[in-house]
Amino acid sequence: MRVKTPSKNNRQNPAGSAQGQYANYVVDAEAPLLDWLLAHIGESRSKAKAILHGQGIKVNGKVVTQFDYALTPGMKISVSKTKRNESLKSRYVKLVYEDRYIVVVEKNIGILSMAAGHSSLNVKTVLDDYFQHTKQNCQAHVVHRLDRETSGLMIYAKDKKTELALEEDWHHTVFDRRYVAVLSGEMEEQQGTIANWLKDNKAYITYSSPTDNGGKYAVSHFYTLDRTPNHSLVEFKLETGRKNQIRVHAADMGHPVCGDPKYGNGDDPIGRLCLHAYVLCFYHPVTHEPMEFQTQIPFAFRQLFIPSK
Repeated sequence: MRVKTPSKNNRQNPAGSAQGQYANYVVDAEAPLLDWLLAHIGESRSKAKAILHGQGIKVNGKVVTQFDYALTPGMKISVSKTKRNESLKSRYVKLVYEDRYIVVVEKNIGILSMAAGHSSLNVKTVLDDYFQHTKQNCQAHVVHRLDRETSGLMIYAKDKKTELALEEDWHHTVFDRRYVAVLSGEMEEQQGTIANWLKDNKAYITYSSPTDNGGKYAVSHFYTLDRTPNHSLVEFKLETGRKNQIRVHAADMGHPVCGDPKYGNGDDPIGRLCLHAYVLCFYHPVTHEPMEFQTQIPFAFRQLFIPSK
């Protein structure tokens, strides 16, 4: 998630140093609670709302979750410094954001987005267990997918109506979706666009064609972030979201994704598919507010581009 770094001027009128697990402030002007938080705690709108939903805000000692709670001068605000959602403990799934309609998670490699067999490990089951544990009367509804060996950000709806709202207008709801990949070899171009038609053959291998082959039109924009003679760190911004789109387009460029057993060339520097969904921005399906999330580029990716001494 994008988080602004707070400056000294952003933290006006703190009521002394943090006590226990809270940072304490005193209100100096009338404002709705969410507006005050955005102006003073140095967090994004999505993060501030997550803290509110997680009952991490106290006003005059009482927990408040209303975004529009009216603040007046002299009120004392306490902001939790502890991590919320500690009840979701999984090596495969990290809860990034949650409200009554959706959850945003960061998926690790080695887990499916949804069940594909009676005993398959999948994010939906992990979330359903979490909802049951936290006594929430809901289930996780899948609205998009990542391959088992692709890591990164995903949205799940918490009810059928929200799922349908996301699916019906997905192309316009999601206004920025970016992946980062380690590609084999040194990229020749700094940036560019790949556009062609993608279609599966009978063996379920996706192949591309410069002309309409009866498949789906796919557009990927790429930007080279770093490179060595052996590898390139490349950002892909998707205009369409087709099956295996980045993996096929990377192979089309002559620089397949490292660790890709299907479309790669055997180059596997860190023992995993080097593809991570690291930016996800969308309009909330119910409130229609812009939500922006960004994770770190995996350290194992970045380590390949640290100059050796």
